[in-house]
Amino acid sequence: MGTRQRLLDVLHRVGKPAELLDAADGAALLILPYGGRVLGLFAPGSDENFLWTHPALESAPAAEAFFASDEWHNSGGDRTWLAPEADFFLPRFPDTTLYHQPRQLDPGAYTCERRGSAIRLENRLTLRSSRAGQDVELRITRCVEPAANPLRHNRRQAAKNHPQIAQMNRGKSGFGLCEICGPILDSVSFAGYTLRSSLEILGGSAANGVGLWSLLQLPHGGEMLIPTWSRAEPRVYFGQIPPDALRIEERLIRYAMCAEGEQKIGVRALAATGRAGYLRDEGRACTLVVRNFAVNPSGAYVDVPWDDPADLGYAVQACSVVSRLGRFSELEYHVPAIGGQTGLTRCDDASQVWAFRGEPEHLVALSRLLLGAWPS
Repeated sequence: MGTRQRLLDVLHRVGKPAELLDAADGAALLILPYGGRVLGLFAPGSDENFLWTHPALESAPAAEAFFASDEWHNSGGDRTWLAPEADFFLPRFPDTTLYHQPRQLDPGAYTCERRGSAIRLENRLTLRSSRAGQDVELRITRCVEPAANPLRHNRRQAAKNHPQIAQMNRGKSGFGLCEICGPILDSVSFAGYTLRSSLEILGGSAANGVGLWSLLQLPHGGEMLIPTWSRAEPRVYFGQIPPDALRIEERLIRYAMCAEGEQKIGVRALAATGRAGYLRDEGRACTLVVRNFAVNPSGAYVDVPWDDPADLGYAVQACSVVSRLGRFSELEYHVPAIGGQTGLTRCDDASQVWAFRGEPEHLVALSRLLLGAWPS
């Protein structure tokens, strides 16, 4: 039995049924209303999940014990949390010894509605800000639908029309920037989705602001590629990152996520381009997962490092986890906050996830095209 069908069967048997969303190109999405997550992303004809899922979901007895436990039910995939973390996950802040995922947020109580080719999830909840000592009533919605391959129109026309440009842009991969898509599109598998999210303040107060926070969990051991407009030093939020794991280039941050323990970095909105990716060697093939999102450096990005709550403005984060929580790498981004001094009570956001699988040389070439990342 393949991964996709096994996930569906296990979740159904433990009373957490998932929804399967088929794309016109043959790709498939698996949506888990429990937690409001995109749990699976599968290319046409493939049972290999691009996303990380908790190992407990591999069998019904393990999943039943997992969901019956008092621990946080981190099933995996793509989830939505709320920032600032210091307000909603550290109930004794500035004491950081107690970290608690509020269950009304995750898993929450999401309703699920199928609307044509999309699935809409909604969660109403009340959270308490530890720093402000105030409650805020909120509504989160997530609408998921398949996304088309962003490379579908980008075949070899540019290289044919301007061979000198193709020659100038030819890189170490052996492919030119303008010519790579034609041969690659036929040999690389693709799956993708668009996520449209909204956050509304229905009552109470959010004195420090409150913002959507999207976290995409991927199998551990790859390299996070974060393009920047200029050279940018990331902020280390926590953990000890090996010196050779983090490379700062002129317009790119490369983070090899291979260490034990938990580590996290953040990149300011001013430097972020609105795109980040994760390149991973699977042995027989490679995968490249790219998230495309909006960045507004004028917006109120309110998530802060725990040791410096005045250090604002971070839009992109990457977290490496090898601990009791599992083995995964997180590609995270924030949406400018509402509430507080913004005067806003609602925000809307849209992002895309594009996932590719194929030969290493082809995936490196795609990382150059989509992220500006030359191979190591």
